[in-house]
Amino acid sequence: MSTKLNNGTVQKEQERNELHRAIWQIANDLRGSVDGWDFKQYVLGMLFYRCISENLTSYINKDEWRTGSKDFDYTKLSDLEAEYGRADTVKEKGFYILPSELFVNVARNAHDNPDLNETLEVVFNNIENSAKGTDSEYDLKGLFDDLDVNSGKLGNTVVKRNQKLAKLLESIGGLRFGDYSENSIDAFGDAYEFLMTMYASNAGKSGGEFFTPQEVSELLAEITTVGKKEVNKVYDPACGSGSLLLKFAKVLGKEKVRRGFFGQEVNLTTYNLCRINMFLHDINYEKFDIAHGDTLTDPKHWDDEPFDAIVSNPPYSIKWEGNSNSLLINDPWFSPAGVLAPKSKADLAFTMHMLSWLSTSGTAAIVEFPGVLYRGGAEQKIRKYLVENNYVDAVIQLPPDLFFGTTIATCIIVLKKSKRDNKILFIDASAEFVRKGNKNKLSEENRAKILDAYIARTDMEHFSSLTGNKTVAENEYNISISNYVDGEDTREEVDITELNKEIARIIARQQELRAAIDEIVADIEGET
Repeated sequence: MSTKLNNGTVQKEQERNELHRAIWQIANDLRGSVDGWDFKQYVLGMLFYRCISENLTSYINKDEWRTGSKDFDYTKLSDLEAEYGRADTVKEKGFYILPSELFVNVARNAHDNPDLNETLEVVFNNIENSAKGTDSEYDLKGLFDDLDVNSGKLGNTVVKRNQKLAKLLESIGGLRFGDYSENSIDAFGDAYEFLMTMYASNAGKSGGEFFTPQEVSELLAEITTVGKKEVNKVYDPACGSGSLLLKFAKVLGKEKVRRGFFGQEVNLTTYNLCRINMFLHDINYEKFDIAHGDTLTDPKHWDDEPFDAIVSNPPYSIKWEGNSNSLLINDPWFSPAGVLAPKSKADLAFTMHMLSWLSTSGTAAIVEFPGVLYRGGAEQKIRKYLVENNYVDAVIQLPPDLFFGTTIATCIIVLKKSKRDNKILFIDASAEFVRKGNKNKLSEENRAKILDAYIARTDMEHFSSLTGNKTVAENEYNISISNYVDGEDTREEVDITELNKEIARIIARQQELRAAIDEIVADIEGET
């Protein structure tokens, strides 16, 4: 069994490394004058186009093969014949692509098509329009908006733009994904995440806005599913590109998230990326609901809460309306604490929102700016509410320099509405990292140590402390880790007596050397 697992791990790493090398080469070959972060939209857009083309083709082919048509190939069907299956397919898959407009067929003729930009524009519009008037219209709308095939960034003439587009289609088509069922890695999803990582690290963008490192996302998902084999729904109110939500598909299996993946994102481009990411991970339209808008002032999932699992890495200490909007204090997710988060720091506003929408048996794991643990004023009052009502399950100090765009040492606050004790588990994981490239990372061993400590919920010297709420109250509701976990003293112990003896020996030896040097100098002077 162990050998099989090791072989499987090696195979996954080989496939992943090969995929990453190919994507890196595409980026280096093609971006040219296009800014890296902007060019990512084109790579991801074409990757998405290929993904849904192949996904649809596989779905239709297998359906025909089951009826006995073993030689059926949707890519070779005429558009006229294909029209007969449109309605039923849209009902199942949420979209439709005619054979002539599939990625493989457009890419095959791309270099010989002088109107390639116009062809692609028509194809993208047709894919989006195929969902109009159906349940999936909302999920497809605007997904290709960032893939502007007529942008001057691709070239200053139509010919140059088409050359770039043709090369892009060729390169994306050349990525070796194989059959979905035969991949030992989630090839499309992994390609997406590698691109996000690559561009987030090189473009100076905020990790909170665009991408949360995979190992942090996985830790959050693992924390919220301890003791559970399935959950009803998962939610992220600041979902970015969706990486946190999708880790539940890896940790539990997407079929174990019974009613789907829910999120909201205020940035329009990132909102589109999140929906694309769902499709790239083969999450069908009826299993996700990603909304666009400001979660704090205009939440979109009223009819869907509560949620069994909530994970989030909301933007750190951003401004929001706060008490300048007199209506907010009456909202059900803010009013229980009796005070609003400061207008200049929305961190705990997101926290209160998540607590409000958490089910009684659920768990929320939130990446937070460290200031929320100790800042005074309104934030102290909110912490008092959280502690006195026994909602804070754990506080985990993470290492510095994990996230793109910031080097700060963030933390995780874990919330529960139903706890088995009146205590808070504090974990100091600030030293749990490995250095990889120009960033720190949580290794599998680091992540396992943190998760094991969270599950054990006990004191571990220099690492964790299970502290009563009363003690936290005596500390004026300051929940900084350093107040409860003693850091290990890594300084070398020095024997003062032995040190003094060594110093005396050094001084004596010094005097001997000086005397010898004086003799040599005297002899030299005598000779002259």
